[in-house]
Amino acid sequence: MSFAFEVQHRDGAARTGAISTPRGSIRTPAFMPVGTAATVKAMYPDGVRALGADIILANCYHLMLRPGAERIAELGGLHRFMNWPWPILTDSGGFQVMSLAKLRKVDEAGVTFQSHIDGARQHLSPERAMEIQRLLGSDIQMQLDECVRLPAREAEVERAMRLSLRWAERSKLAFGDAPGQALFGIVQGGESPHLRAASAAGLVAIGFDGYALGGLAVGEPQATMLAMIEVSLEHLPDAAPRYLMGVGTPDDLLESVRRGMDMFDCVLPTRAGRHGLVYSRHGRINLRNAKHAADPRPIDAQSSCEAARVFSRAYLHHLVKAGEILAMTALTAINLAYYQDLMAGLRAAIAAGKLAEFCAATKNAWAEGERA
Repeated sequence: MSFAFEVQHRDGAARTGAISTPRGSIRTPAFMPVGTAATVKAMYPDGVRALGADIILANCYHLMLRPGAERIAELGGLHRFMNWPWPILTDSGGFQVMSLAKLRKVDEAGVTFQSHIDGARQHLSPERAMEIQRLLGSDIQMQLDECVRLPAREAEVERAMRLSLRWAERSKLAFGDAPGQALFGIVQGGESPHLRAASAAGLVAIGFDGYALGGLAVGEPQATMLAMIEVSLEHLPDAAPRYLMGVGTPDDLLESVRRGMDMFDCVLPTRAGRHGLVYSRHGRINLRNAKHAADPRPIDAQSSCEAARVFSRAYLHHLVKAGEILAMTALTAINLAYYQDLMAGLRAAIAAGKLAEFCAATKNAWAEGERA
């Protein structure tokens, strides 16, 4: 089976669809739990799948440093290594190089940096990023790009965007012919509409299986992020999947889907769960707060996650305050379930032509829950 994408329903700019891969179909809009180091933290793989995930994300930067892409390949590839037989998307590692590496130097050839683990000198080029992802055997692979910290001068943003376009060409050449796998280009351009438009048009001219928007949800106002989505999508093909990288909050997901985005990933639901914060139909619930100490209610009696239905808020508060491992696993599962339930709700609403009503009702429920 080859990689393919089909749009199935529309409601305004929003759409549902299906991405076909040899390892299974991905229902869109889709949220991808983040399995940075070949694991979704605090979760078993089959537990992530049972909560509704069709695909997860793994990170090239972390896996190239430890245990190494070559070792994973020798052990049968990433799917076998982590016991996840369904689709996997790998990012190129460019963002982590910029955010985690101790020292780094960017030039036309690629990025030279020191590992945040042991300080060892490493080099990541577009060709090496493709080689790493080929060794891992991921189903959807990302070009290497340069991520600029914002705010930044427009001249610096444009320099990085133009370099990312040249790296995109090299990434596609290095990717070559890989039946059943896909390569996505990444739109850059910071907060500049004309740079975003130029980046998107340049990537389409090269030609990719899908297109991602990078360098967003990094502290800018939501309105700015949404404006960059809108201007970018004007220049991207309707027939290809669109992936918003590193996003986000439930409200970010609603608003991005309304504008036509198809795929998302973010560490927020897993990271928040490990720190006592729950996302639910009733809004955000901080279980560290003392007001939950004697609350017998569950998080959500209608959740698809058993932990949200059977454990009281008082009990979960106790686990969080006591630092129990069960708090991390239970709250992570609750959050991942909510994100998948939200995606399922969005897909159903788009198919029924009732997206506006669904978004309004969802936001009203969050507001009422947080006032309670």
